[in-house]
Amino acid sequence: MQNVFITGASSGIGAELARRYAQQGAVLGLVARRKEVLEQLRQSLPNSEKHFIYPLDVTDHAALAGAARAFTQATGGAHIVIANAGVSMGTLSEFTEDIPIFEQVIATNLLATVATFAPFISDMKNRAAMQSCRLVGIGSVAGIRGLPGAEAYSASKAAVISYCESLRVELRASDIKVVTICPGYIDTPMTQVNQYAMPFLMPVEKFAQRAIAAIASGDSYRIIPWQMGWVAKLLRLLPNWAFDLAFSKAPHKARAANKE
Repeated sequence: MQNVFITGASSGIGAELARRYAQQGAVLGLVARRKEVLEQLRQSLPNSEKHFIYPLDVTDHAALAGAARAFTQATGGAHIVIANAGVSMGTLSEFTEDIPIFEQVIATNLLATVATFAPFISDMKNRAAMQSCRLVGIGSVAGIRGLPGAEAYSASKAAVISYCESLRVELRASDIKVVTICPGYIDTPMTQVNQYAMPFLMPVEKFAQRAIAAIASGDSYRIIPWQMGWVAKLLRLLPNWAFDLAFSKAPHKARAANKE
């Protein structure tokens, strides 16, 4: 039996991971802002009474640490912690009104990842020799090279990738596995608002299945779907002039500030 703590659990990738881990018999700690939706998810899971919900905003680090302590005390400790909470918002640096949106994206996607892992590490170190422990960061293919109109999102996900790499090396001697999962386009509420073509769009159910396999095997870095892995390799190889030419007219996600 595994104890799994998931942020951003109320919908999309987080909710599907919760369903699959529950089917495997895991005890879940589910974090998201919407209490009603979390409760509905819990009630839909096998053995619903043994799972825990923590309605909070992951940018509230004190509340997140409190949830981590409560889950550890209730279960004896997490085996897998998945920092999945994230937001994607269109931004353009030329507009000063987008600066608070930059701050929100960085706070949710990057700083909350750190705040999710931090309360669990000491306890995991004490148990790592006896139990397999995983810290899982959700990056993105958008973090491999900066995409136009997505400065905040690309920057935040690039930072998550680098942060997880640093943490992986730091914790290597402790036997805690740090796993970085980089989704491509996954069919979730986050991508369903996009008004442009999304190559290799993957159903969230299939993504969750492959992500859980990567987590179980302790992969250090996995891009899902695999086709986007090849795209990512090509993006890394492109010289700047070729990348700039190819993406200078790429479609943009609508600016979040325009929706207010």
